[in-house]
Amino acid sequence: MIPPRKNTEGLSVMAPSDTELVLSRTFAASRQLVFDAFTQPELLRRWHGARGWHLVVCEIDLRPGGAWRFVSRGPAGAELGHGGVYREVEAPARLVQTEVYDGWDAGPALVTTVLDEGDGWTTMTTTVRYSSREVRDSVLRTPMERGAGEAYDRLAEMLSETILKGRLR
Repeated sequence: MIPPRKNTEGLSVMAPSDTELVLSRTFAASRQLVFDAFTQPELLRRWHGARGWHLVVCEIDLRPGGAWRFVSRGPAGAELGHGGVYREVEAPARLVQTEVYDGWDAGPALVTTVLDEGDGWTTMTTTVRYSSREVRDSVLRTPMERGAGEAYDRLAEMLSETILKGRLR
């Protein structure tokens, strides 16, 4: 097991098994707000991606068996696409979906996101299961940890702005 690492953005990343990564982050918002931020295109467009990256395609069919597709555009016009199929949707507590990146030939990952709320804070725990240790390790060698940390910072900022403006409760 790789020991947990917490980066400066507040994201904790662990590798509890040969094929899994677990990402955890706490947000100062209700789990309903966090769930909405993960599932509503108008909110996802406001935060998803590392700094400098923005969703240009955000399609969601939020139901078991429904597909999702994101394309992000970053510096110098670079694009990164990924998508999958929802397997479970239990609002506002749990999402299970497959995920595969364009050009990725290692097969889909299985992503399980659980949202737990307490005292006005929501802890997100996302477990990503890959097909092998080699695939998991190749993901760890990418800038995924930095990018996810920046994205979740953007989410925290958006949630704070949303709560302050009273747009969602």
